[in-house]
Amino acid sequence: MSASSPSLPLAGQVAVIAGGAGAIGYASALRLARAGARIVLLGRGGIEALQAKAAELPGAGHGALIADIADSEQLRSAAAAVQQQFGRADILVNSAGMTQPVPHNDLEKLSDELIDEIFVANWRGVFATIRAFAPLLRASGKGLVVNVSSIAGTTGIGSNVAYCAAKAGLDVMAVSLGRSLAPHIRVINVSPGVVDSDFVPGRDAAFNDKQASTTPLKRIGQPDDIAAAVEACATTLLFSTGTTIQVDGGRHLGTV
Repeated sequence: MSASSPSLPLAGQVAVIAGGAGAIGYASALRLARAGARIVLLGRGGIEALQAKAAELPGAGHGALIADIADSEQLRSAAAAVQQQFGRADILVNSAGMTQPVPHNDLEKLSDELIDEIFVANWRGVFATIRAFAPLLRASGKGLVVNVSSIAGTTGIGSNVAYCAAKAGLDVMAVSLGRSLAPHIRVINVSPGVVDSDFVPGRDAAFNDKQASTTPLKRIGQPDDIAAAVEACATTLLFSTGTTIQVDGGRHLGTV
């Protein structure tokens, strides 16, 4: 293992980014790579595109693997591949997920099938990814899991009722696993508000402008705002676990 330095605090460490091709996932990969970590982008798309994105990261020794977080066997295979190719995993960032806008008062439109899909993508898949990589993270001796949650889990305001509930469950997961996986693995959630990305289908510039005007800091988040919090969890917030950090410009405070 390479010795770390103030300029490269994550030198010698390996960070696996589930949903690494997404806006927040890739912004996190960029920050962790700049801090000296080798990055493994985990995604569902074509391997060539994922490998190309990994090749653009600063530093050297990065890679990419295909795995669907809804498939536990694929995740176990990905963890085995990381161990074989990289020899370790110190950080796991869970930024994969999905949602679909459904008005909260339209109970019929929120079908059983959509509810199940949302919970698989935003809760079960996150747990399964942690479960698959836990042995490697435990062996690191200073393992870290960072889950990308949402203030929808505490405000009850979000793309749909099931998404809010899944993210609330994710926040409880951080409490439960922060306790049960200590002291070898820390678990922290970062909880964004509205972020400038295409994660929620149908949201446009007009929607973003409206949300910015009602957010205390008068702007919506950028992927790098969330990635900065992920980096802090890995580099400076070393005495934190089992907690959720809100990174939302004060949006959880309500309108001003």
